[in-house]
Order: sequence, then structure tokens, then C-alpha cells
Amino acid sequence: MTLNLIVWRQKGPNAPGKFETYTAKGITEHHSFLEMLDVVNEDLIKSGKEPIQFDHDCREGICGMCSQVINGMPHGGQERTTVCQLHMRKFKDGDTIYIEPWRATAFPLVRDLVVDREALDKIVQAGGYTSCHTGGVADGNAILIPKPAADEAMDAAECIGCGACVAGCPNSAAMLFTGAKVSQLAILPQGKAEAAERVTNMVNAMKDCGFGNCTNHYECQAACPKGINVKFIARMNREYLKSLF
Repeated sequence: MTLNLIVWRQKGPNAPGKFETYTAKGITEHHSFLEMLDVVNEDLIKSGKEPIQFDHDCREGICGMCSQVINGMPHGGQERTTVCQLHMRKFKDGDTIYIEPWRATAFPLVRDLVVDREALDKIVQAGGYTSCHTGGVADGNAILIPKPAADEAMDAAECIGCGACVAGCPNSAAMLFTGAKVSQLAILPQGKAEAAERVTNMVNAMKDCGFGNCTNHYECQAACPKGINVKFIARMNREYLKSLF
């Protein structure tokens, strides 16, 4: 399979950027999207050219580092799929593929397809923990937690913080990410003691980092590789309103 790649290249945050065209040759349906880029980079290096810079780590769909906008869709638009899990069988011989980085003010570009997502860490650092002394490890059944609450908290905790929700949102909002992080603690009894302070700090950090607001496009949920539900945005809003009184 031979593919025509149109890739965003930019040497740094203050350097001018542009799309450049490359040809990916010898690609099979068994290659993942990142493996296809590896093949292209090997050819570029052999030709004495700069390889395409992109983020990756586990390549198992766990970490979310492989953040790219492919043909206008974060992670390529496949349901619950990261770029490393996107396989070339989804494309046809001769296809043209556009590859871009996340586009958001809060995610400054580092180089090519790599962006700085430290803003998401700042939101978590603002309140994504419990500071109370918990003592030793308690028995598993010492704190009674209803199964629906445990299941919902786990659904929220499934967020991997890749930033696809931000990249997919027309407002570059981080409401889904923040809603998930607020919810995974607010739902459980251990997180209720500091719930008001936590949600206030995390929402303020989200605003300070330059993220936009939610206008109910639901694109965040569609783009999320873990299928985080927008109901967690509603829960965050409720928690925030409760914190005001």
C-alpha cells in the first residue's frame, strides 16, 4: 500500500509552520498508524532529512501520548481508539491522509506533531487528590461503597488525559477531562470531605490555563478514546454550584 501524507511541520513554537507532503511506501494493513510513521521516518533519515516528530509511549492504547489529528479527527475518528491502535486496514491504497497536532491555546506546540499538555497536569495538581490523613490500609470492605457508585467512579477514572476532548471541542474546552477527574473523587465517600474545595480549585485552574467553556457540542465524548460520558460535565457543574453555598 502506498499513501500520500500531508503532515504539519514546525520546528518550534515561535517558528512558522506548514504542511509538507510525503509518500509512505510498503505499508501493509497490519501496520499501526505509528508504525507507518516509523517507516516514513526511516526513509527520511536515510535521505538525510529531519524525521517527523510525534509523541508515543506505550503503544497499547493506555497512555494517550499518541495525540494527533488525522483527517480532521482526534486520534483518527475511530470509536474508542487511540492513534497507536488505529491500523492501516482502515485506509485504502492511494489515500491522502492529513496529520496535524492538537490545536488549542492551552496546548502550545513543541515541534511538528508534539504539543505541551502540562495544562492538564496543572488541573489535577490543583485538587485531584485527598490531603486528609487516612492511616493504614483498611480492609477492603471497611468503607461501604454502593456498587453503582463504585462503577460510576471507575467510569470517570478511565480517562487517560490524552486531550482528545480538547482537540475535538470547537471551544478547546477541558470540561470533560476536568469533569471526569472531579467526579472520580466526588462520587466516593473518601472524596466528599474536600469536594467543595477540590472542584473550585480545579475549575479555576482550568480557566487560568486558557481552556474554553462547554457549549454542548458533545464532540468531546465522540473524540474520547475511552468513551468518557458528558454526564461527568453535568456532575462537575453540580459540584461547583454546591461549593458556592
